[in-house]
Amino acid sequence: MISTLQPLQRRLVAWLPALAVFVLTIGLWEGLVQALQIGVFLLPPPSAIVAQLASDAGFLFSIGLYTFQSAVYGFLIGIVLGVGVAVLAVRWSWLADGLLPFAVASNAVPIIALAPLISVWLGSTTQSSKIAIVAIMVFFPTLINTFRGLMSPDPAAFELMQSYAATSTQIFLKLRAPAALPYLFNALKVGATLSMIGAVVSEYFGGPRRALGVYILAQASVGRYIDAWAAILVACLLGIGFYLIIVLAERMAMPWHLSNREL
Repeated sequence: MISTLQPLQRRLVAWLPALAVFVLTIGLWEGLVQALQIGVFLLPPPSAIVAQLASDAGFLFSIGLYTFQSAVYGFLIGIVLGVGVAVLAVRWSWLADGLLPFAVASNAVPIIALAPLISVWLGSTTQSSKIAIVAIMVFFPTLINTFRGLMSPDPAAFELMQSYAATSTQIFLKLRAPAALPYLFNALKVGATLSMIGAVVSEYFGGPRRALGVYILAQASVGRYIDAWAAILVACLLGIGFYLIIVLAERMAMPWHLSNREL
């Protein structure tokens, strides 16, 4: 049945289960809050959050874009450093042996523990401290995934290219790099969501008033919980938008990959 539908229709059908779960979840949230008369300070209804967002959309998105800017800058720095170190680790195996275990262990450290220290080092109100925190969060997943992708080609493929006298650069560009693209884009999608989380959390430890995390903390501390939830919704929308941009870039960069073929 699905195979007879047009490509756009097939995509819509594939998204129907997720859409149904989303609508059901929001409906249950709204209904339970109203039926049980849950206090706003515990959990406001979605209708109140959306209404507050609609009334303050200009202001909320303006401070959201400031935080999003920190997220994007940190994301780009983390990606560039992660890919660069992964390429060097493939070139020199001793670097991989010494660095990758350290990277895995460092990735286990909660960012909530590092954020106060980095804020002290680089300044709690500066954007550089937020960018650094995001870059650290993105760097390690990028490094590990890119390294795995660069090492993923079958040994027989290396032997075949070497039999044709391919240089190391040709092997990297024509074999390693295409094989690493799916791994890299997995890291990019993870990093897109982590970057927004890291930017907002880092602002809990200080920042300008126009920052989204500072606004959420300030509103929650004075009991304006619906305002805080509206700001959280803005952070979610920006994070989802960032993720969808990466998904679109993935489809454009490697349409040949199985994950991007028509359903």
